[in-house]
Amino acid sequence: MTQTANTVRVTIMGKEYQVSCPPDEVDALTRAAQFLDGQMETIRASGKVVGLDRVAVMAALNITNDYLSGQNILHETKDAVGQRLESLNNKVETALANHKQLDL
Repeated sequence: MTQTANTVRVTIMGKEYQVSCPPDEVDALTRAAQFLDGQMETIRASGKVVGLDRVAVMAALNITNDYLSGQNILHETKDAVGQRLESLNNKVETALANHKQLDL
């Protein structure tokens, strides 16, 4: 069953935008717009970046960097968990092999 898209109004840096999205994604879109608005307001308040387009680009770069850094951490964590599981598996196999030898 296909969902019809809703038109959602979000406000970012005092400007209203109409965005089309599926009904089950309205809350996520609203949260994303609020997050982006907060990031852009913080950048604008720093006074280091002038112009809405530059503020938007800086916010996009910061958010993307945070996202990719999180992806790297997740990847590293998965690698570490994989190595730990492999080590534990080796210990279990060794213990079972030793137990079998004792039973003989």
